[in-house]
Amino acid sequence: MRDIYSVIDTIRLSEKATLLQEENNEYVFKVARNSNKLEVKRAVEQLFGVKVTDVRTCNYGGKMKRERRPDAGKTAQWKKAFVRLKDGDSIDLV
Repeated sequence: MRDIYSVIDTIRLSEKATLLQEENNEYVFKVARNSNKLEVKRAVEQLFGVKVTDVRTCNYGGKMKRERRPDAGKTAQWKKAFVRLKDGDSIDLV
């Protein structure tokens, strides 16, 4: 198992993430690309002191930038995790 501080990068705050938080008690995190669901669950439970019931992950590929030039670049690839908490648990984002 990896260090919990190297698994979770940031929490994602967007309209969709806020809607999931209010309706389903789910939080969205940007996590390390090589982390798995068990590591994400363990990291969230230890960092925030909550009980996790479900974890879903999505991999996102980098987007091409400046395609019509010979020095074309690409943004970084990243991974997103949707973490559902037990009813009654919450994470204070302030």
